[in-house]
Amino acid sequence: MNSLYPPRMTGRPGRLEVWYATLTDPRTGTGVWIHHEVVAPKHGGPARAHGWISVFPPDGPPVTERFGVPDSPPPQDEAYFEVPGVRATPRLLEGTAGAITWRLTVTGGGEPLYTFPRWSWQRELLPAAQIVPAPDAVFDGELVVGERRFTFSDAVGGVARIAGHGNAQRWAWLHAGLGGGDVLEVVAAVARRPTMRWLPPLPMLQLRIGGTDWPRDPLLTAPLLRARIGLPDWSVAGGTARRRVRIDVTQDPADCVSLSYTDPDGATATCTNTERATVDVVVERRTGLHRFEVEHRWHLDRTGHAEVGTRP
Repeated sequence: MNSLYPPRMTGRPGRLEVWYATLTDPRTGTGVWIHHEVVAPKHGGPARAHGWISVFPPDGPPVTERFGVPDSPPPQDEAYFEVPGVRATPRLLEGTAGAITWRLTVTGGGEPLYTFPRWSWQRELLPAAQIVPAPDAVFDGELVVGERRFTFSDAVGGVARIAGHGNAQRWAWLHAGLGGGDVLEVVAAVARRPTMRWLPPLPMLQLRIGGTDWPRDPLLTAPLLRARIGLPDWSVAGGTARRRVRIDVTQDPADCVSLSYTDPDGATATCTNTERATVDVVVERRTGLHRFEVEHRWHLDRTGHAEVGTRP
C-alpha cells in the first residue's frame, strides 16, 4: 500500500484520522463525498470508526447516509479503513450505508500534494496536518441512491487525509481540479488552542501548474495570504513578491449538506460541505515594480469541492 494511506494513530488516545474522497462526474455534474474517520477519545476507551457518504445530484437536494461502529477493528490487507459494509483501499472505495451503495475504482492521482509542509506530516508537530495522496484521481464505477443509479466514467477528484488532535476552531477547505493535471488545494484554519483561536485564519495553499507546486513553503507563505471565511461566499487572496492569487468560492445553500463532527475531547463542530461549488481563481505574476499581469484564470461552474467549518 502507498505509505501515505495506512493509519497512523496506533491506539493513541486523543487523536483523529480522516480519509476523504471527493469527485465530480464530468457528464452530469453529480458530486460525491465519501468521508472515513477514526476518533480515539482523549480520555481513553475504544476508537470509533465511522463516516458518511453524500451525493450531490444537479437536479435535486443532496442525500447523505452515515456508517460506522463504536469499537474500531483494525483494517485488513491493503484497506486503510474498514467497518461492516464499508471498505476503502487506495484503488477501491465500496460500501453500503442506508439507501446508498457504491463501488468506485480509483486510478491515477499524480504526485502527492503537501498542503501543509512535508515535515509537518512526517513529524506530527502541528495540532493537525492535511495531505493529498491523490490530488488528480480518476473514479469509475457505480453508485445507487434508492432506486436511482449513477454511473461514473472518468470522474475527476481527489483523495486526501487529515491526522491530528481534532478539528480546527473554524476552517475553510477547497479542492479544485483545474484540468490537465493542474489542481488547487486550500486549507484555511484557526487552531482550537486557547492562545490561537482568536487569530485570523491561516491559509495553507498549494497550486500545481504544469507539474510545479507553488508556493514552495506553504507555511512561510501563509502569513502573506488573507482568508475571509463565511457562507455562502468565502475567499483567499495574497501572495509572494513574484506571484499573487485570488480565490473566490461560492457554496450554494441548495447544494450543501451540514453535518456534525465530534473531536477526541468530545467538543463538536459543524461543517457545511458541497461538491458543487462555483470557484474563480486568478493567478498573477509580477512584471514590474508596481505591475502584475494575469498568468492564469480558471472558472469552475459547480465543479469545485468546498467546505466551511464552524463551532456551534
